[in-house]
Amino acid sequence: MTAECRPFLVGTGVYLRPLVESDVEGPYVTWFNDEEVCRGNSHHVFPYTRAEALEFIQQAARTRDELVLAIILREEDVHIGNIALQRIHRIYRSADLAIVIGEKTAWGKGYGKEAGRLLCDHGFGAINLHRIGCSTFSDNTGMRELAVALGMKEEGVRRQAAFKHGGYVDVIDYGVLREEYERVRFGRESEHDK
Repeated sequence: MTAECRPFLVGTGVYLRPLVESDVEGPYVTWFNDEEVCRGNSHHVFPYTRAEALEFIQQAARTRDELVLAIILREEDVHIGNIALQRIHRIYRSADLAIVIGEKTAWGKGYGKEAGRLLCDHGFGAINLHRIGCSTFSDNTGMRELAVALGMKEEGVRRQAAFKHGGYVDVIDYGVLREEYERVRFGRESEHDK
């Protein structure tokens, strides 16, 4: 196993590692060409190519403004999705969370929640973020549930801000501050926080 393929953040069911160029040989590229996988995100407007994926992986390895990681099932050592902290702002100490579980057989099994916790733990702990947010389509139930599970609060609705599936959809913004996340993550949430 090469150094870049080694686990970066390790959970019980999944681990997170950097994306590597060989990932384009696996199912990664097909996820963004699958209408069902992309139902809740902004992809699947133009075909996604191996060349674009390779360029994205190379750019992700060079930047410190984003942390993009592959989600790997520990037991099978299978790449099932990607997760990222995007737009890391060192002065504001904020970032945006993005995730895709591309392997449909991994849906509904809690892997996204575990990956989200691993990355939020790292974002607040190692990167010293103060706030992590995310935005999602109003009909993306899975991402909305993940945001709440990570302690995020709904912060606003951008009405008809995206066009998907032949119509306009609302975009819902969520966010969590470090102290809110820690209360939820470590079981110290009070009735006031709910």
